[in-house]
Amino acid sequence: MSEGTMQRRAQREKRDQRVERAGRRGRVLVSAAALPVILLAAGCSSDSGSGDEAKASAASASASTSASPSPTVRAAAYGTLPKACDVLSEKTLEELVPKGTKSGKEGSSDDVSSRASCSWNSLDNNGVKGSQFRWLNVSLLRFESDVTRGSGEELAQEYYEKQVTDVRSVEGAKNTKAEPLAGTGDEATAVRYDLKKKEGSFKQQTIVARVENVVVTLDYNGAGLAGEKTPDADDLMKDATKAAKEVVAAVSEANEGGGAAKSPGASGSPSKPAGSASASAGSPSGSAGSPAASSKAPAKKS
Repeated sequence: MSEGTMQRRAQREKRDQRVERAGRRGRVLVSAAALPVILLAAGCSSDSGSGDEAKASAASASASTSASPSPTVRAAAYGTLPKACDVLSEKTLEELVPKGTKSGKEGSSDDVSSRASCSWNSLDNNGVKGSQFRWLNVSLLRFESDVTRGSGEELAQEYYEKQVTDVRSVEGAKNTKAEPLAGTGDEATAVRYDLKKKEGSFKQQTIVARVENVVVTLDYNGAGLAGEKTPDADDLMKDATKAAKEVVAAVSEANEGGGAAKSPGASGSPSKPAGSASASAGSPSGSAGSPAASSKAPAKKS
């Protein structure tokens, strides 16, 4: 092989190597340029999917919320109370407190449409022959429906049961008897017992009744003082039962013709419960239930 031939071959080999290297560099540059396009396309695809999923989740949550109903509770049947000192007729007062028909004393209340009371006392003084004492108290407590606590009727029933328990466990009471009383509201219990006070022996009759969302508590006691004979407990209970039926009827009549309670959403809170439906000063063991306090009661037409 001549020297010229060898030189040309060497030149061709060098040229081929340069072409091959240039080709590899071109392919690397093309691949590098294509990579951002691929990444961008992948990113757009990923973002689009995430947005669709978020929208779907939001729509699902909204549908679930719409499907869940708001909490509700049945509206209370009675929305008001009668005036406590007007719940008994003149005739009934003459039978229970013959010497105190005008002695009605209204109890204090921050809302007479939810809580009210009235008490009467009677002292038939016969001088050296003694005297007959009577004390009568009527208390009314109304409960509103509340979405967090229950309907007014349910709350009234709970209070009714508690009130009966409290009456049956009065401190110092003797010979306690309790029995259900038919025909007086939705449910009623009559409790009787003997109670010894400094003035004498008292015969106590208490009737607790519930009518719809209202609880009625009627206390009636009597005593023969200074040698006068003790009144008959059966007669006192008979009079108390008649009076309790009259009070329950007065509550129902006060709510006829638009006296129904507002819907639960309009109130949202129950009527303020009292520790006892009876006025604290007029409880059987309190001073207002004794003849010593009867002369202090202001004369007030019931």
